[in-house]
Amino acid sequence: MELQNTVKEALNALYHHPDDAFRMQADRWLQDFQRTLDAWQVADNLLHEPTSNLETLIFCSQTLRSKVQRDFEELPSEAFRPLRDSLNNLLRKFHKGPPKVRTQISIAVAALAVHVPADDWGEGGIVNWLRNEMNSHPEYVPGFLELLTVLPEEVYNYKIAARPDRRRQFEKELTSQMQVTLNILTACLNINELKEQVLEAFASWLRLKHGIPGTVLASHPLVLTALASLNSELLSEASVNVISELIHYSAAGNSSGLPVHMPLIQVIVPQVMNLKAQLRDSSKDEEDVKAIARLFADMGDSYVELIATGSDESMLIVHALLEVTSHPEYDIASMTFNFWHSLQLNLTKRDAYISFGNDASIEAERKRRLHIFRPVYESLVSLVSFRVQYPNDYQDLSYEDLKEFKQTRYAVADVLIDAALVLGGDMTLKILYVRLVEAVTSCGNSEPSEWRPAEAALFCIRAISDYVSVGETEIMPQVMGLLPKLPQQAQLLQTVCYTVGAYSKWLDASSSGQSILPSVIDILMSGMGTSEDSAAAAALAFRHICADCRRKLCGFLDGLFHIYNMTVNGESSLKVTAEDSLHLVEALSMVITELVPDQAKRALEALCVPVVAPLQEIVNQGPEVLNKKPSNELTVHIDRFAYIFRYVNHPEAVADAIQRLWPIFKAIFDIRAWDMRTMESLCRACKYAVRTSGRFMGITIGVMLEEIQGLYKQHHQPCFLYLSSEVIKIFGSDPSCASYLQNLIEALFMHTTRLLTNIQEFTARPDIADDCFLLASRCIRYCPQLFIPSSVFPALIDCSMVGITVQHREASNSILTFLADVFDLANSSKSEQYISRRDAIVIPRGQVILRILVAALTGALPSSRLEPVTYTLLALTRAYRVQALEWAKESVSLIPSTAVTEKERSRFLKALSDAASGCDINTLAIPIEELSDVCRRNRNVQEIVQGALRPLELNLLPVS
Repeated sequence: MELQNTVKEALNALYHHPDDAFRMQADRWLQDFQRTLDAWQVADNLLHEPTSNLETLIFCSQTLRSKVQRDFEELPSEAFRPLRDSLNNLLRKFHKGPPKVRTQISIAVAALAVHVPADDWGEGGIVNWLRNEMNSHPEYVPGFLELLTVLPEEVYNYKIAARPDRRRQFEKELTSQMQVTLNILTACLNINELKEQVLEAFASWLRLKHGIPGTVLASHPLVLTALASLNSELLSEASVNVISELIHYSAAGNSSGLPVHMPLIQVIVPQVMNLKAQLRDSSKDEEDVKAIARLFADMGDSYVELIATGSDESMLIVHALLEVTSHPEYDIASMTFNFWHSLQLNLTKRDAYISFGNDASIEAERKRRLHIFRPVYESLVSLVSFRVQYPNDYQDLSYEDLKEFKQTRYAVADVLIDAALVLGGDMTLKILYVRLVEAVTSCGNSEPSEWRPAEAALFCIRAISDYVSVGETEIMPQVMGLLPKLPQQAQLLQTVCYTVGAYSKWLDASSSGQSILPSVIDILMSGMGTSEDSAAAAALAFRHICADCRRKLCGFLDGLFHIYNMTVNGESSLKVTAEDSLHLVEALSMVITELVPDQAKRALEALCVPVVAPLQEIVNQGPEVLNKKPSNELTVHIDRFAYIFRYVNHPEAVADAIQRLWPIFKAIFDIRAWDMRTMESLCRACKYAVRTSGRFMGITIGVMLEEIQGLYKQHHQPCFLYLSSEVIKIFGSDPSCASYLQNLIEALFMHTTRLLTNIQEFTARPDIADDCFLLASRCIRYCPQLFIPSSVFPALIDCSMVGITVQHREASNSILTFLADVFDLANSSKSEQYISRRDAIVIPRGQVILRILVAALTGALPSSRLEPVTYTLLALTRAYRVQALEWAKESVSLIPSTAVTEKERSRFLKALSDAASGCDINTLAIPIEELSDVCRRNRNVQEIVQGALRPLELNLLPVS
């Protein structure tokens, strides 16, 4: 009683106390209480107590539901019947409400049925028990109907801490009782006020893979009632849910399943088609229209393979779907978008025609279908393209509304791409060009909003750019000719710039491209000077044009350098941000790549001048000034170097440049090594210089490595490891570099293993862990001859064992990948000679590594990390076969039988045995996942398993 009163007081404080601190304290106490064993009895007592208020009833019903779902194993086996009877009494007590309480109790009973085998409920399981209760107590039928509705939903509720075997068994138990359920629901149809509830329950049961033939369902009273109720205002939502589930069911198994369910399809389709006129009925409620549209969309999605044949009957559905697409409400129209995509795939992909045999028959059928559906997709282009137009009040839109509008535009762009794949990009372009011409004509008006139709048409033209042939000569020259005549409105100019960039390949291929380029560059200059958004679009377009038209642009270098210098020097008339200016750096770098070496070298020097000057000026002011500068005043310039070194593909010229720049870089390294942001930027620039220059780097690479090796010991910047990783990739196999690479590897790894000595250090320095083990994996791939025989190799294996269970995703994945690479050494012909060295290190640690991996699998790492853990575990098993199986047996034997049964243990070990025998590891994931599920099924079990495996105690010996 005392505890019950405390619960009531805590709830009162939670909902009514004026002090936030008191409310938070009450909330924490109640959450802790829900995890206790006492919560069972207290929640049950308060639910039966007549004086409990609504807040208490809701809390206690939720507590009881979650206890049954997650903590049922806390109870002794003999507690099942008293618990079932108590829940049954509560179901009767609350059969008229409150609805929230009744629903929670229904879910609790359903969860109990998932845990407890059918035989414990009596012959026929819970469904038969429920039927008997309904027959004995007809006054409580509404409450029992809710339980019948939630029962099949709990099959897929993974909050319930049931073992996988039991979950599968429960699904079979329900499926076997499908006919009994349908009989119960059919009997309840006679009670008029229960019809809606009956239909909702029927829809819920249809989601099970029940195997009832379409012939039976086609004439079943429940189906006929649902169809007849489609026009009933009271029952339409429930009947729509039923018909929707029937449509999905009748299409299960795709085309092979359709003939079996054809009688059902032939009953459903005409009834749904009769609703078509209501799509245009202005007197209909929007939710009703949405429900009808949903049925048409479901038919389209489910019967798309039948529809794609182009039969007269299927075209009726297609035209109804066009009607839905044309609905003024976007939420309704967009329901069909998935269908148009699926239909496109069925019309264009070769796989859809395999049954037609030879190539000639396939091509003939493909042409026939495309011919039938061409007018449909032409209509579709016109129906969706207007939806991308900016609203009149676009300037007043909230951030969320603007985000939603952009998502609408992307969705429409996807539909236009589907149309282009069916019609061909050139044909789709013609349709959209007509809209553009109409819009440009209206732009002549003085109305300020008249830019919007032109912007919408251009957005659509840009969306299909990848599907318009580069040899198109009819429409694209006219489009390009129209662009300079459009108003200089910011949104319109932004889309104009994006469109120019999207057609860069066309500009390169076009015979008129050379003559168009000057006007295009003028447009981009206007974009850079109008607004930040249009400047961003113009900079991106510049990058695309320079990437694709670089040969044509070699003759425009002076003009390009003028634009580049204005941008990099922060010319006040331009609105290009520092980040977007990188597109200009990349653009000019790609044009320089096309020059002959001497010209390229001079152009590269000119490219570096406006970037190096401000850095040189800062360095010249002395160490004190350099040390105090904000990071972004340095990184804005260093990042530009990274782009130059990355995109100017002249190795010798870049090597010369980095050699000249090294004194400045070294000064920044020496003074700013404490500053992670600047170091990351500088290491990125050096990485691209190394990648582009390769062996032309000469002496610079040596001094660079010496620099970062020394600085890493002082400042522990992860980016030093990341730069070393790039060096290893390029120089790892070069014998002339072996000596200094050996020193680098040993210095970096030895220092890192001294930093990462326990899981707390891994948690505090996840970036170092991540980059360290990425570097280690690179060493295995590119210089095993230096790495595996070294003294740091065993230290890194030990270090990895400490860090496997770090919660940081990237760090954990890098460690697991490194270990998998070690175990997979035998798969690499280059590394076979190092297997004896590897084995000498791994085998003494094998038992502990395997135990830690099993711990990671069963709860030490989140379930989202299951795939890399599984792969590493199977790689270890493949490498050490019988030995690994012994380690695995020892590890899983540590887990108490209360957590894992012998059968579950055996299934897991069988999967590992199959891996050791050379089976495809992709087929072995399910038994491993099931052990993971079993061990994570609730908090108590997870704690028991982790307590037994103790992943952080590396010297744990198996218990006898």
